Amino acid sequence: MSKLALEGIIVIDFSTLIAAPIIGSLMADFGAEVIKVELPKIGDPQRGAQLIGKGKSPTWLVGSRNKKTITLDLHKKEGQDIAKKLCAKADVVLLNFRPEVLEKWNLGSEVLHQINPGLIICLVSGFGQTGPYKNRGGFDRTVSAFAGLTYTSGYPEYPPVRSGYPLVDYLTGYLGAFAVMMALYNRDMNHNRGEVIDLSLAEAAFKATGGSLPTYSLTRSIYERCGNRIKFFVPAENFKTKDEKIIALNAGTEKLWKQLVKAMNREDLLTDKKFRKYLARIQNQDELYKLIGDWVKSKTTEEVMEILEKEGVPCEKVNSIADLASDPHMLDREAVLEFIDPDYGKVLIPGIVPKLKNFPGRVKFLGAKLGEYNQEIYRKFLGLTTEEIKKLEEREVI
Repeated sequence: MSKLALEGIIVIDFSTLIAAPIIGSLMADFGAEVIKVELPKIGDPQRGAQLIGKGKSPTWLVGSRNKKTITLDLHKKEGQDIAKKLCAKADVVLLNFRPEVLEKWNLGSEVLHQINPGLIICLVSGFGQTGPYKNRGGFDRTVSAFAGLTYTSGYPEYPPVRSGYPLVDYLTGYLGAFAVMMALYNRDMNHNRGEVIDLSLAEAAFKATGGSLPTYSLTRSIYERCGNRIKFFVPAENFKTKDEKIIALNAGTEKLWKQLVKAMNREDLLTDKKFRKYLARIQNQDELYKLIGDWVKSKTTEEVMEILEKEGVPCEKVNSIADLASDPHMLDREAVLEFIDPDYGKVLIPGIVPKLKNFPGRVKFLGAKLGEYNQEIYRKFLGLTTEEIKKLEEREVI
């Protein structure tokens, strides 16, 4: 079997919860040796989230797969000294503590770069390492509210809502993985020194607002909640079918509009002054959506999707996780994988993403037990003796 793309890269993951650990998860999927550091006895909060037993939640199984778990208490001087030894042998370190915490522990960027000048230090926080809000905590929910994502989510007649999944955390993690790989490339290919990456959830979320800021700066127009619609992209909505399912339909270009009316057998709409021009469709979208909704409601989900697919109109059923677990496309592409965990047995997990043709990633194991790799890392990686490890355990440093 060929080597994975990131084999040989060593990552020390001191981070907790979701956003920063995702960076390590993505790298571990492609062969990086990721050492996940947790507090002794307590562990990462994700380990107990949605707990169904055995100290490994479903979230933990996926988020920490392929990571070698060790315990270490950074609150103690001995733990900080060991952390420096780990960082001295690493390529990347992931941290998501508030700015003053690392300095207090003598683990700030300057200290770590004195130990290892080539180290890529990725600092993930709610609002960044500088600025008036740098000491604020940040979770997906609160940052989504701050960055304007929540404001635009939901229907105009109701208060705003958050996304059902922690999308800001994942956006930050994906952006962080890109930043780390960019820094590694610059170090190794351009022969430059290490890097300090200052990545904030707020800015990762704000980046997703697209053109709303320049639109506001030019027109003072604020993007408001509009339910499932896109204000200036019509038609694009969700509709209920005859069998009470919901489909999402998108036909907001001229080409797709013509294909949609053909699918509906309503080509008369192409000459109707209310709908023949794009601006007219925007202005009369309520009436247009009533027409489309009535047509969709007259057919089953399968019938609607078959007709629209034949005419090339993008349309999908609104799926639950249960639908996706058995979806033939997701199974065929191994986006849904069946894996055997030693504690839970057979479990479905998300597959490797992105997909590389020549050097694809691999799931070796799911989230490990607390401290499962202590002996391997402390003995083989750092070269500590059995007696040294025993004393560290007795003092609850590890």
